[in-house]
Amino acid sequence: MPFVSVRDITLYYEMAGSGARLLFINGTGGDLRARPNIFQSPLGDRFTLLAHDQRGLGQSDKPDCDYRMEDYADDAAALMTAVGWDRAHVFGVSFGGMVAQHLALRHPERIDRLVLACTSAGGAGGASYPLHELQDMPPAQRAQFLVAINDTRHDAAWQAANPDTLRRMIDFRLAMGELSRDDPLAEKGAARQLNARAGHDTYERLHRITCPVFLCGGRYDGLARPENMTAMAARIPNAELRFFEGGHLFLLQDAAAYPAIAEFLRDDDAQAVAG
Repeated sequence: MPFVSVRDITLYYEMAGSGARLLFINGTGGDLRARPNIFQSPLGDRFTLLAHDQRGLGQSDKPDCDYRMEDYADDAAALMTAVGWDRAHVFGVSFGGMVAQHLALRHPERIDRLVLACTSAGGAGGASYPLHELQDMPPAQRAQFLVAINDTRHDAAWQAANPDTLRRMIDFRLAMGELSRDDPLAEKGAARQLNARAGHDTYERLHRITCPVFLCGGRYDGLARPENMTAMAARIPNAELRFFEGGHLFLLQDAAAYPAIAEFLRDDDAQAVAG
């Protein structure tokens, strides 16, 4: 299995595909053992994909200290260096979009094109839902609560009318938690990610991001609300914004989403192709 030591941590990563280089940064609780993941997406056929379990998550190290958003960004940059990538396209989803903002601000020379999906800038630009406030909620209750937060159409009335679909959604979230059931450090690692996320705020610095940026989100996202994405688009100089039919999981809900991202991340003659 591919592990690499970078900075103060050993990261688990995967790389596959062919074409232009694309670093994917996963969201809250992201674990590459989950299926489907980015490698099973339509992007897997067009790009050389690099993705990793971020610190505190999955099969990567879970150091016993506080985590900062800057740590996640610097980990990603160090991973690129470790695999021999000087530059790449970057695609960050949800929490990964927050990390990608910090990566673009701290290591702008590493990014060709940037996709920020269903995410927020924090501060005056609006924050994503405070997931750290749900840490003490029982897992099944939290999973059901998040159904409505992830897609505002899935309110109490929808849940009452769609019990089988609701049960599948809850079971899927609970299965994600089972991936790290035997890891005694998993709970603390996940909590430290949420605490770092709570302090995320790039809004006043977004104007420094000069690479082309594609902002995309779901019209019914209650986690990273559309107005947060709109505020980011107004702040980033080279940004375009598009909303899709869906909630926080619009990438799985709207068949037009991945093709639009692939079109934005077009192959670039100046970009090296992984060999």
